[in-house]
Amino acid sequence: MKRDKALWGSISILVGAVIAILALVRGAWQSWLLTGVFTLWGLWVVAVLLRPYMQQAKRRRMRKQLTKKRLAEGISPSQSAVFPAMEPAETELLLLRHVNHRISAYLRAVYPDVRWEWCEKRPEKLVLAGGTGRIRLYGIPDFDHADVCVDQNAGITCNMLKIVPLSEAGGGGPEDTVPPNRQPVDPQIWYEVQGRKVLESLVADLNSRGHSRLTIHEDGDICIEEDTEEVAKEHLAGFPEKTYWPRLVQVFERNGLAAEIMAKGIQVSW
Repeated sequence: MKRDKALWGSISILVGAVIAILALVRGAWQSWLLTGVFTLWGLWVVAVLLRPYMQQAKRRRMRKQLTKKRLAEGISPSQSAVFPAMEPAETELLLLRHVNHRISAYLRAVYPDVRWEWCEKRPEKLVLAGGTGRIRLYGIPDFDHADVCVDQNAGITCNMLKIVPLSEAGGGGPEDTVPPNRQPVDPQIWYEVQGRKVLESLVADLNSRGHSRLTIHEDGDICIEEDTEEVAKEHLAGFPEKTYWPRLVQVFERNGLAAEIMAKGIQVSW
């Protein structure tokens, strides 16, 4: 459609140019100018008509080169797909969550109530390079750890472990910290500026490992239940005070999270 409009527009310009030359130019110059105008117009028309075919041929050449490269790397065309360009860190996180879901499915086939955590500091590196990493298990009476093996063919196997320490480590948990007094905030603005990124990332990670809820305490600590105790996972800076919690619950629900005010904080589930 655009090509047709451009073609008709060029014909209008050509007619105008020819009329102007016939009206204003006399003698031998008239023939030369008319010849030049028709030549330029003809070249322009050919370029407009041939451009789509030239672009299509270029795309075909690029696809053939890409196919040859993938075949040389051992990747079949049926396995290849076009994805939006992502940063390396985003790609690693996406692959890690995919593997997390596969590990959860693998474990839940035998233990439906299992939840787990990575013991590795950089599990995404294990996912990319392959190898064996350890995870901490919850909700399984007979085992508390497992060694997860990711091979080069993207296969996953789990070896269940029961680790019994020689002695129980003493000492209490980390000291409770009380954040400084907070200024009144709008729960919606707080969520958009400070809460959304932390919660969305944490919920996606916890969901991939079998968790379905978390609790946000008054001091901003985000905790999950592991067996019979709570473990802090993240901290929300500037968490609104209790007087704002009813409005904050509404903000959570508008963003796809079920929320309920409890005695110890706000329980968020998905």
